[in-house]
Amino acid sequence: MRFMLHLLSIRGKVEVREEYEDLCHTVNMRILVAMSGGVDSSVVAHLLREQGHELIGVRFSLWIDPLAPALAQVLPSKCCTTQNISRASTVAKKLGIPLHIINLEDEFKKQVVDPFLDSHRKGLTPNPCIGCNRTIKFGKLINLMSELGCEKLATGHYARTATERMPDGTERAILLEALDSRKDQSYYLYGLDQKQLSSVMFPLGGMRKDEVYSLAKHFDLPLSDSYRESQDLCFFPEKTPQEFLKRHLSANLKQGNIVRRDGTVVGTHEGLPLYTVGQRRGLGIGGLKIPLEVVAKKTESNELVVATKGEEHCNCVTLSDLRFISWKPDENELTPFECRTRSLSMKRKGTLKLDGSKAVFTFSSTVPVQAAGQSLVLYRGEEVVGGGVMEAH
Repeated sequence: MRFMLHLLSIRGKVEVREEYEDLCHTVNMRILVAMSGGVDSSVVAHLLREQGHELIGVRFSLWIDPLAPALAQVLPSKCCTTQNISRASTVAKKLGIPLHIINLEDEFKKQVVDPFLDSHRKGLTPNPCIGCNRTIKFGKLINLMSELGCEKLATGHYARTATERMPDGTERAILLEALDSRKDQSYYLYGLDQKQLSSVMFPLGGMRKDEVYSLAKHFDLPLSDSYRESQDLCFFPEKTPQEFLKRHLSANLKQGNIVRRDGTVVGTHEGLPLYTVGQRRGLGIGGLKIPLEVVAKKTESNELVVATKGEEHCNCVTLSDLRFISWKPDENELTPFECRTRSLSMKRKGTLKLDGSKAVFTFSSTVPVQAAGQSLVLYRGEEVVGGGVMEAH
């Protein structure tokens, strides 16, 4: 295995040490392991048990749409499938570790689902996974870790942590991208605070996905030929949220005009919450030879604004709900960063100007119009510094 303590870099007099040192220390520890039943968390449990650590498994029971059609098939890419639930129990039994099932349906509905619906009512395109990681997954898990007397929390996320030793001798935790850029999940974790980040370990962060699958075979994990990676939002059975939004926002789905910037009507939309900025398919506009994309949603007039693909760009975005992991840029100064506006999108360069509770990120070159409600995450090399939610123009 490639799990070892090593020096990442020296920034002036600041030493940065990566924190997956031989799966965390040579001394055995009591570790709480989040066990979804997927291949990643199952491999994590096997790896840590093989290292001799004492493990306690935990799985959350979360809210799932009760209005979904009874015959709706839950996609194999969802984490709540019966196969995943069964696999978590099978792995725990095989390893001889307890598995706690914690019911968080009410908390999940209140802290994740309701804000998701409310954001769509306001014309935004939210990313509920980011809030879920901060409040539900890591928030609840770290509290449970303390209650059960565990020293660390381990999950199957593809990300890395490190400890940064400051000149005054103090230490702080930092978040790093995963080694496997195709599976990196650090974008979704920018909202974690120092307490959360210093308590967690990501054993898979320094591995590639093919290595994880090789370990799954080595550990003889119960994976069927139809196994699919967990993805998409977990609280409804469909791949996309449109049907879920139709079920829960029916009062907010009013037909309206699809218009160009000059007011020319080119079609009819079925309700603004069903569309997002950047969307090109499913607009229901026929008879046009040029491709159109959504560039704005006007909630006051109930209009969906479209433009020729690639016609509209932006130079900067305003960010709110700012969160910084280990350090904060100086106020009212232009600080250079790279950023992502989607989890695996290309990094773009620019500068951030922090002004109280908000900030403006100015891109080095123009970019496509961004969807309000999505997060812009800041990077310094492979370090995730923080981020914020993009506001509507």
